Amino acid sequence: MGNLLEKKTVKTVLNYLQNFDPNFSPICLDTTARTAKDAAQSLKVEIGSIVKSLVFKSLKKNLYYLCLVSGDKFISVKKLSSIIDDEIEKASADQTKNYTGYSIGGVPPVGHSNAPTQIFIDSNLKRFEKIYAAAGHPYVVFSISFEQICQITNGNIIDFVQ
Repeated sequence: MGNLLEKKTVKTVLNYLQNFDPNFSPICLDTTARTAKDAAQSLKVEIGSIVKSLVFKSLKKNLYYLCLVSGDKFISVKKLSSIIDDEIEKASADQTKNYTGYSIGGVPPVGHSNAPTQIFIDSNLKRFEKIYAAAGHPYVVFSISFEQICQITNGNIIDFVQ
């Protein structure tokens, strides 16, 4: 698993994180963290402490939005569309990869090849002292506090879940 840390996508995320705080270190998993459920099982933590990094896109404009959601919650597209004042849909796997530089299951909250139009953060993540997000690969994650993820992403904390 050591060579996972040599992958370009993982290096990009780790460089970004360590520029923010040199104490960030990756967690390499023996099993996949492709889904929130997988990640929670691999890390032996509550599913709600897993950060799902989901990409949505405008139907009419070339705008992308990154939503950082608690692993046990689901986005309300209706609420999110209302907040943005635009019709949106979840980006496809190809769109996500092309826009962020990462494949679904490894999309981190930071270090994207194209900056999202806006980043929205689910306030439900506040329930946990430590939350866990993908670090550019489905087998690599990192832990971070809610306050740190808000700082590092400069995201908006809003209610956009069902």
